[in-house]
Amino acid sequence: MKSFSDELQTGLVWLPELGMGRYPVAGSRPYDADYFTRYQDMAETSMGQQLTAARIQLVSRHYQGSVLDVGIGSGQFVNCYPGALGFDVNPAGVAWLHERNAYADLYANRWRALTMWDVLEHIDEPELAVQQATEFIFVSLPVFDSAEHIVSSRHYRKDEHIWYWTHDGLIKWFAEQGFSMVEHNTCESMLGREGIGSYAFKRN
Repeated sequence: MKSFSDELQTGLVWLPELGMGRYPVAGSRPYDADYFTRYQDMAETSMGQQLTAARIQLVSRHYQGSVLDVGIGSGQFVNCYPGALGFDVNPAGVAWLHERNAYADLYANRWRALTMWDVLEHIDEPELAVQQATEFIFVSLPVFDSAEHIVSSRHYRKDEHIWYWTHDGLIKWFAEQGFSMVEHNTCESMLGREGIGSYAFKRN
């Protein structure tokens, strides 16, 4: 049974009843200047610009006001959404935000709205992060059907992605955190990003 016990500690654990799984990503993660530059290069493509536009439209359908963008990627959303601030753990992203006087600490305050584009699955304790939102959370992330779907997916990233959800599992998880889903769409998949769902959640 040693291999079974070892896998529970070091491998993907999937709980179908919850529609949720976890992979224990090691402490050393690839969030550095090269990572930030790669995302900036992707943002400058036609698809990158369309993704940012779709994200701004998603927010605007439900909420008008300032947001904190958690995990800024390339910084394009912060640049394009009026009055947005950003929070990141990548030193290159943090420096970029400070240069623009746009850095804010997610955990130092509560925020009316959080945007989390491709970031929730990276956060060690996502329940602590989402509790910082008082009104809305806007999310995009990979969505899965099963453990088999995860391990065969390009989104199974053992150096980055900790959390994995089904569509229903994500809605259930947010409900446990005190939020209801008010929109789900697959715009990002239609723009060419395989298996990505976009969501708006409102605090109950």
